[in-house]
Amino acid sequence: MFAKRLKQLRKTRKLTMQELADYLGVAKSTYAGYESGYRQPTIESIQTISRKLRTSADYLLGLTDYPEPPAELNHNAKEYLNYEQLHWDGVPLERDDLELIRSLLERVLRDRTLPKDE
Repeated sequence: MFAKRLKQLRKTRKLTMQELADYLGVAKSTYAGYESGYRQPTIESIQTISRKLRTSADYLLGLTDYPEPPAELNHNAKEYLNYEQLHWDGVPLERDDLELIRSLLERVLRDRTLPKDE
């Protein structure tokens, strides 16, 4: 999946293999190996590639299907838990997992607002 997405996004961004290879500081043949699946880049290289392609490493690695990173990070946890394809270190979170997290957070907030015995 990585190789396919890498090639597709490079072409969408109208970049050549040589331009990306130069940006990464590797030979064109090394970069071509990334797109063919023959070679695997380091984590650092994946992060560098994602910056150049204006996407996320998660998209390149197949952890999300959204190539465009969100314009602004949403800090509202209640809304964030509605996003599809959330994961914890690569392990997909199921709907039941998210409901449990929501109820836990609601309880934490409810307990926070209760008067404390003195």
